[in-house]
Amino acid sequence: MKLKAKFPAAAAGPFYAELRKRVNHHFKENQISPNANFSMWLKTIIFLLSYVILYLVILIFPLNLLSLALLTILLGMTAAFVGFNICHDAIHGSFSKSKKVNKILSFLFNLLGANPYVWNITHNVVHHTYTNIAGHDEDIEVAPGLIRIAASDELKSFHRFQQWYAFPLYGFASLSWVLRKDYKKFFQTSVGAHANNHPKIEYFNLFFYKALYYFLFLVLPMLVMDIAWYQVITGFIILHFAQGFTMGLVFQLAHVVEGTEFPLPDAKGNMQEAWAEHQMNTTANFATNCKFSAFFLGGLNRQIEHHLFPKICHIHYGWISKIVKTTALEYGIVYNENKTFPLALRSHFNMLKKMGRT
Repeated sequence: MKLKAKFPAAAAGPFYAELRKRVNHHFKENQISPNANFSMWLKTIIFLLSYVILYLVILIFPLNLLSLALLTILLGMTAAFVGFNICHDAIHGSFSKSKKVNKILSFLFNLLGANPYVWNITHNVVHHTYTNIAGHDEDIEVAPGLIRIAASDELKSFHRFQQWYAFPLYGFASLSWVLRKDYKKFFQTSVGAHANNHPKIEYFNLFFYKALYYFLFLVLPMLVMDIAWYQVITGFIILHFAQGFTMGLVFQLAHVVEGTEFPLPDAKGNMQEAWAEHQMNTTANFATNCKFSAFFLGGLNRQIEHHLFPKICHIHYGWISKIVKTTALEYGIVYNENKTFPLALRSHFNMLKKMGRT
């Protein structure tokens, strides 16, 4: 097993201690719950209804192939939005103060083709602790070997073209997830430096809910829809290409852009910086003040705030970002930010281009 990276003992140094104090004071002073509010519940209903309605329209109504393809793309994107806005917060335990509510909403992840238990390990435990540390953070490995994102990765001749071929590859992320990734991560002896030791019930959950998803999105359409079996499979691929491209792009723009770092531990596994400073240096925001992005991306465009406060519902990240940015500047800590989505996209493109060369 890999040597586990360790952050300095003063993980909650003066910056993070002061930041938490200010954020907690704001909640207390304004008598605000750190969990979901009315707006959060409203958009939860909107995204869930959209997902169910799109699925039923595709399944039941006799539509031509072009209409089916367009609706399938929309369904794939909506699946990503459900994951961003509902499941992500629920699995972090930030959606509600009720563990039961969080567990119920976490279950929805199964209906997107992903396993919430495996996601909790790879994302909550590993990615949020060892962000952008090669060999530890497997969340940033969208296409290992094919896409080079850190100087520690092996450079191959074809990487000089990766700024062009990487984007289509992101589209296959969800398909890989639903058919391969969850099984692979589950049966690995470890994820990064985290040793796997699963409860027996999770073996059942993995295979049962995967089978349920395959039935709902492959078998049932073949039984109900008046189209050929290979057209159903084509639709399944289109669905996951749209879902994967949406997810992959959003996650990459938060960690693989100019300005973010990919630090490595020393020979003893020690990291140089405290955990909070590490998060600031390895994470970036994009379209921070864009209400459209905030609504659809579940706060993932405000990734800095999410990494520092994963137990706070993303609906509050708007005002938290102002406190984080002000405090960071006071302590001389970098606040990585691309003001708009196009700027973040260009920065990611430039990063891929840079990493594809010596």
